[in-house]
Amino acid sequence: MYTAIKEEAYHCNMQLPKLGLVLFTFGNVSVVDRSAGVFAIKPSGVPYEELTPDKMVIVDFDGNTVEGNLRPSSDTRTHAVLYKHWEEIGGITHTHSTYGTAWAQSQRDIPIFGTTHADHLTVDIPCAPPMSDEMIVGNYEYETGFQIMNHFEQQQLDYKEVEMILVGNHAPFAWGKTGIKSVYNSAVLETVAQMAYLTEQINPQAPKLKDALINKHYDRKHGSDAYYGQE
Repeated sequence: MYTAIKEEAYHCNMQLPKLGLVLFTFGNVSVVDRSAGVFAIKPSGVPYEELTPDKMVIVDFDGNTVEGNLRPSSDTRTHAVLYKHWEEIGGITHTHSTYGTAWAQSQRDIPIFGTTHADHLTVDIPCAPPMSDEMIVGNYEYETGFQIMNHFEQQQLDYKEVEMILVGNHAPFAWGKTGIKSVYNSAVLETVAQMAYLTEQINPQAPKLKDALINKHYDRKHGSDAYYGQE
């Protein structure tokens, strides 16, 4: 009964090495079935070339394995927390991609310097502060989900509009209405992170993109009168 989400999760996970977003097994994608209250996620530590749809693990929103003989990703409880509380997410991607992770390790938001960034969101890509010691020594992966949600609440961000975050000293997470959209957002985050890094190397005083360009580029893709792409 979970064939569809296992196949989708497999397909999404296989995009990560193709897009250069993972090294070895440093990443995972999950895909949710809201009607069944479960999600499919990559098994922990299994090389991508050894994955098959049947190896995807089915987990509920409390992080319990429902189906599968392999241990699910070590980040499973983070995914579970986000699915449980953010009810319009359909897929989640977590990577340790080079540039996104470098910004996370710097504990900095990624500034909105250009129109590539503005095509996807109107604010800096947020970086949640490092987790408190109490959270770290507790249920670490579970608390990571709250680290993400708490930062969104503090910064008054909407997870339906800003579909990505850096977790301070850790790495990026991205999500979307589908699994493949979460992969897309993860790739966008990495590209924008690289562009922002290079921008600051070329001009350490580079100004942020002005509001008129931010609004123009975002609205032409996402606004009520959007005209990007085909109808």
